[in-house]
Amino acid sequence: MATLKTGWLLSILLVNLPNCIALAVPPGPPATLSTPECYIPCDEKKCFVDIHCTLDQRQEPQIPTNYSLHWEPGNNSVVLSTRELHVISGTRLTGLIHREHFIYHGGLRVWVQAMNRHGSAKSEEVEFDTANIFKPPPPKVSYSHQEPFEIHWNSFCDQLDLNMGSCAVRHRTEADQVWVEEEEGFYGSYTFENRRPCTAYEFQVCCACTGLTSDWSDIERILAIETTPVGKLDVWVDCGIYPPIFDCFLTWKKLPVSQACGVILGYEVRLFYKNGTSAVVNGSIAERYGMLCDEVQCHFNSSLKDASSVSVSAYNAHGATVPSYLTLPVPGKEKNEQALHLKMNEENLTVSWNLPSQLSDTLKEYVVQYKQAGSPLGQAFDWVKVNKSQTAAFFKGQFKNYKPYQVSLFEVLHNGKVHYLLSAIGYSLQRIPSKLPSFAVPFIATTHVNLRWDPGPLSKQDGLILYYQIGLDGQNVYNVSASHRNFTLQHLSPGQKYGVWIRAVSAIGTGENATLTFETKHGEEFANYPVLWVIPCLFGICFLIGLSACRGNKVCSMVPLFYCDKVPDPRNSHIFREMKQQINDPLTWICIPIHEPHPKISLLEVVEIQPGASKSSLEETSDTDGLIRPVVGEGSSQMDCQDDQMKDGITKECPRTNHKYGREAYSKMVDSDEERDEEDCWNSSEEEQGTSGYEKHFMPTVSEILAVL
Repeated sequence: MATLKTGWLLSILLVNLPNCIALAVPPGPPATLSTPECYIPCDEKKCFVDIHCTLDQRQEPQIPTNYSLHWEPGNNSVVLSTRELHVISGTRLTGLIHREHFIYHGGLRVWVQAMNRHGSAKSEEVEFDTANIFKPPPPKVSYSHQEPFEIHWNSFCDQLDLNMGSCAVRHRTEADQVWVEEEEGFYGSYTFENRRPCTAYEFQVCCACTGLTSDWSDIERILAIETTPVGKLDVWVDCGIYPPIFDCFLTWKKLPVSQACGVILGYEVRLFYKNGTSAVVNGSIAERYGMLCDEVQCHFNSSLKDASSVSVSAYNAHGATVPSYLTLPVPGKEKNEQALHLKMNEENLTVSWNLPSQLSDTLKEYVVQYKQAGSPLGQAFDWVKVNKSQTAAFFKGQFKNYKPYQVSLFEVLHNGKVHYLLSAIGYSLQRIPSKLPSFAVPFIATTHVNLRWDPGPLSKQDGLILYYQIGLDGQNVYNVSASHRNFTLQHLSPGQKYGVWIRAVSAIGTGENATLTFETKHGEEFANYPVLWVIPCLFGICFLIGLSACRGNKVCSMVPLFYCDKVPDPRNSHIFREMKQQINDPLTWICIPIHEPHPKISLLEVVEIQPGASKSSLEETSDTDGLIRPVVGEGSSQMDCQDDQMKDGITKECPRTNHKYGREAYSKMVDSDEERDEEDCWNSSEEEQGTSGYEKHFMPTVSEILAVL
């Protein structure tokens, strides 16, 4: 409410400010008036009968003032009439003296009087003969383009039955705009001498008949002498709002008449691409091929995508200008030591900046441009190039109220490269910021939330946003930079509802609040999160335990061989000889199953040793360790040996061969610890030398079997 009251008082102050200023001037009588000018106007055929009097006020009065026109005959007779003066434009006043109030060929004295509540003021009196105040119309001028250049005119004195008087001529160049008046005394014509090439001239003529001198004629323009164009085009690119998102368009300013040296017929545009190729577009003004021109600028409406530089030249009937080269600007990092300062109204824009601490020798000049946000490319856009030691630039134009204009600064190096430096946003007139169109809470936690907002496109913003204000349940208000689009509210309570608002702040005031509500997460919702980590860990531990058990038992199911090291070759086993063909199957990655459905085990026969047994018989049935072994006939043993020789292709002696094969083959499949244990067994038992390594490793001993029985 305090803000509303302050704004209301400010509005009243602004409305009454002119009155306050007027009242600050001490009241008094009207200011001194200038001398009135009186004449009888004429057109090309006749003269009128009433006298017209005009007066220019030195300043516009601040309080109501009445003006009156007074006249009397030259013999100091009394005032015949008083007429009010009428304001025709600004401070210019005019009044009429009708024909019945004066006589021809007689003297007349005229003055003007001003009066307000504080007093009156009187102008100087002017006295004249009514027969000598005819004012002819401006002369009609004609000229030829032949050299030497001459102008001719008709003063209309003859048509009005007035005596012919002398005429005056004045001229100026388009660039100077300062009139140079020649001495009077010309009658009907004037010759221009020593005209400069490529320079256009403007001139006017006024003439006097009997009495007063006419007004100046309309401005006539003399075209420059046509030659090859001189100078270079001022070339730049319109990329919209920086940093640019869309494509850029080439634009350039038309040559002034002093450099065009004639009528410009067209332009030649050459595009240089990054891959080393180039393209030429030759567009005439008549065809408008790929180009759009207004009174000041031309635009090349083709894309500059993949182009690295461009050149543009203008040509007329006599030749072309030197091409103007431009390297397309590249984005750069804004320099902190520089900042743009803008002063802007509806008609003028002044831009100033600070020079860097040390000027680079490679720096050639600066380029300052402005662009209205949201306007099409090539429109509401202008630029100016200034010296590198200059710190200000000035633009004159029609700047719309409540529309943002981006002003950007570039640096141009001597090698032609162009770097973008920094930008600023300006308004000729601002409004209070509107309500933010987008405000949301994308993330909610137990003790903090993330806020996100969007002020909308720059072209829709009516004022320059300085910063944002964020409020939480009327407790805290946070100021956030205008460049930010998100903010984190911290130190919140779990499971609690909150209300939050945001508004934009400009130099005019604060905008409308955008509000929303949210509820933070409950703390127990996150209590089960550690369980989600424990479950995968338990699965991993179980897998490792199972893998270790598989490796410890030397067997596994459906596990690749690199998990089943130390598994001996089954071909070394006498028990599983009949399974050799199955073991040699190509699927070698499958290990031996843990449980075999029908295992084939050798039959053991327990023989009790008799006291009278022969030594030879004892040698066949017992070993050095005293254990009972199975008794097998010699013939049967030899037959088995022969079967093995036929299957394995062994030609050496059967017992020795079996002993060697079983020992050497298995020794290659066990590690060093098992190999050392195995060597001890071979040295301690002679019978174990007759068995294979596979049976020794996996089969139970006789003592273990007897213990079970």
